[in-house]
Amino acid sequence: MRSLESTFKALTMLLALGGAAAAAKAETAFDPSTIAADPSLAAKVPNDLVTKGVLTVGSDTSYPPAEFLAGQDGMTPDGIDVDIAKGIARLLGLKLDFVTAEFDAILPAIGSKYDLGISAFTITKTRYGAVDFVSYFNAGKQWAVRVGNPTQFDPEHPCGANVGVQTASTSEKLVDAMSQGCVSAGKPPINTSRYSKQTDIITRLISGTIDATLNGSTNIGYAVKQTNGKLQTLGGITAPSPNGIAIKKGDTAWADLVAAALNKLIANGDYAKILDKWGSQSAAVTKAEVDPAVTEGD
Repeated sequence: MRSLESTFKALTMLLALGGAAAAAKAETAFDPSTIAADPSLAAKVPNDLVTKGVLTVGSDTSYPPAEFLAGQDGMTPDGIDVDIAKGIARLLGLKLDFVTAEFDAILPAIGSKYDLGISAFTITKTRYGAVDFVSYFNAGKQWAVRVGNPTQFDPEHPCGANVGVQTASTSEKLVDAMSQGCVSAGKPPINTSRYSKQTDIITRLISGTIDATLNGSTNIGYAVKQTNGKLQTLGGITAPSPNGIAIKKGDTAWADLVAAALNKLIANGDYAKILDKWGSQSAAVTKAEVDPAVTEGD
């Protein structure tokens, strides 16, 4: 019998192949590398970035279709956030260095190691304590289970269930709050398994190690599609909230410039072409804003 470890490797490869297939299909779609520099925007780029000539972006490239590794070498970043970053860099007259990083290590390094963090970050009041944000995408939360829901997981009654979440994500905080509610009601807590990579959660869900996962609706929808009938969504999309590009706290001029670049992409139609390329048109925003108000506290 195949070992659990080898099963995980096989399932991870399946997800990677799905991402590669999506990337191959997207090759015939809009290419943001063709975007021309905007002299008025490029003139406002900070001097240190002009000297460097490179926009460095930190991202957890294990979260398709937002960002994942594809290409013939399986090491080339691709996805919605990669294309958005390419568009911003092109408008500002900069080259792009899209760097793979652990999700929970990105925000602490904004302004030192990374010029921007673009990794499907939900904008929250807590994260505002560490960085500023420019909104660029709307997403909600979605549950996923194995097809047929063999463990009969119920999102309305999750106490005692085995749930997988990504470390340092807003989904982790939501599940932790649910678990606290279970304990307060005298019920067993949720058995929460925490992983640094979303692809690890999906492989464990398919294998039956966990009963369900809660994550961004775009990511969950993509995982269901790419795993060829092994998973299904459960319930509706909840907690709609803006995703944001993370920027060094207090660097107002840089935040305003990033927002201006995004709004140029929105106005000229390139933003819509990027979302259409990845089937994510429903998550579009009409305007990028610096530090938009949010109601979600964690």
